[in-house]
Amino acid sequence: MTTVDNNRKVDRGDRAPGCPVRTGADGVWHIQDYPTARAFLRHTDTRQAGLGIENALRHAGRMRLPMLYRDGPEHREQRRQTARYFTPKRVETAYRDLMHRLADQQCEVLRRRGAADLSALSFQLAVAVAAEVVGLTESPPGMPQRLDRFFAIPDPDARGLSAVRQKAFNNFVLMSFLWRDVRPAVAARRRSRRDDLISHLIDEGCNTAEILGECVTFAAAGMVTTREFITVAAWHLLTGETLRERYTTGDQNERTAILYEILRLEPVVADLLRWTTADIEVGGVTIPSGARVDVGVAAANLDASEAGEQPGAVCPGRQIGAGLSFGDGAHKCPGAHIAIQETDIFLSRLFAMPGLRMIQEPTVTIRPDIASYELKGMILAV
Repeated sequence: MTTVDNNRKVDRGDRAPGCPVRTGADGVWHIQDYPTARAFLRHTDTRQAGLGIENALRHAGRMRLPMLYRDGPEHREQRRQTARYFTPKRVETAYRDLMHRLADQQCEVLRRRGAADLSALSFQLAVAVAAEVVGLTESPPGMPQRLDRFFAIPDPDARGLSAVRQKAFNNFVLMSFLWRDVRPAVAARRRSRRDDLISHLIDEGCNTAEILGECVTFAAAGMVTTREFITVAAWHLLTGETLRERYTTGDQNERTAILYEILRLEPVVADLLRWTTADIEVGGVTIPSGARVDVGVAAANLDASEAGEQPGAVCPGRQIGAGLSFGDGAHKCPGAHIAIQETDIFLSRLFAMPGLRMIQEPTVTIRPDIASYELKGMILAV
């Protein structure tokens, strides 16, 4: 295992890898060591927290909640029924050619313009791939822009009229996504089913509002996070000569190991939140029922007891793989293979372009509730 890079690009404040389970001044429990975090995420006496679930629960009883917000047997059954859309075989047979074609298109955009924002290029790719999986294929131009506005990090200091305007704008963008993207896709599949998630939801009896909820959560998970990972991975490759050489000359297994290691070091979502539904014993501590728990993924991934020596360095080939960056347990990301595959296909094409260089580093914004990052303004030139 050879160290080829030594710095995280995204600073999310102090982390305490290996720190025992503890409670904060606000009453929230924190887990930051890897074995305990993994064991807790696999526990069945928890339910999802954060990620907008508090707003979604207001509709519980009146509509079926998106899979992201459900727990227990109902959630497991829905995961089982939709697992076929995310298997490695499915990715290889249904999406791989699409990924190559879209990667070539975005590289051509960069070549034609001479310079472009990587976050914009990667979002076009991520949106198109996830749209194929979900079934959002009847949209007029502009879906990436609509989703980018919807998922923009809100101003945490907005108060009074500013907060009202911000909420009104988000509702407007959501309705635009519904009418321009979701409703046409649903209408087309009501006429003729296809092998995608929206067709499955229609067969399950979901109405348009319920399908909208699933589309929004899959967009966040399959589009936004992939864009950020592509950008942060490219940032590491563009600023680490040895790492870049290993990536551009390595085979697929070598490249995948590099991507997993970057993701371990730079998980897009750094904090996973849960509520306990019973007393849970982990890490030698009993967390009481009804507690809010913050699983520090970014910290746990640096736990030397699991990651090995120099956990803050990029050392491809660690046994830990991507760590907990895709989560674990019932809510582990189902699209992990898709995300890695499309990232590798796009970056392989991108770094094969002669003279590729970065002429402006990205700005980093942190979404405070889940400590996720947003990278904008990384300008590449060829």
